Formats: sequence, C-alpha cells, structure tokens
Amino acid sequence: MAPVSTTVNVSGMTCGHCVSSVSEELEALSGVEKIDVDLNAGGISTVTITSSEALSSSEIGEAIAEAGYLVVASEA
Repeated sequence: MAPVSTTVNVSGMTCGHCVSSVSEELEALSGVEKIDVDLNAGGISTVTITSSEALSSSEIGEAIAEAGYLVVASEA
C-alpha cells in the first residue's frame, strides 16, 4: 500500500524546539513514517505527515495539541 501524505497548518511554532515537540508527538501515532515541517516562525507552519495508513484529523490535532500547538484551517 502506498504511503499516505497528510498536510496540516499549525500556529504558534517559533523555533526548532517547537518542530521537535510536534514531530515527537506525531511520530508516536500509529503508522507514521516521516514528518516534514516547514517552519514559519510566528506565523502558520506547514506540517506534512507521511504514514502507512490514513490518520484522522482528530488524532493529528490531539497530537499537535499535546505538544502545545494548534491546528488551523488552511486558507483558500
């Protein structure tokens, strides 16, 4: 089965430590293989999660909240 890529926008991340915290929480989710973070300090950062199975937005949101950040809706 091909990997599933999920991208979410996260607010509140400002530094490498933020990236580490979010990545650590997301990597704990079942099936997660890779995390790519495009850090936009003080703005909206983009987090792309590659996993072996589809992840629910609620489990992604909870993992990011556990790290102390907030998933925000993408701007059209």
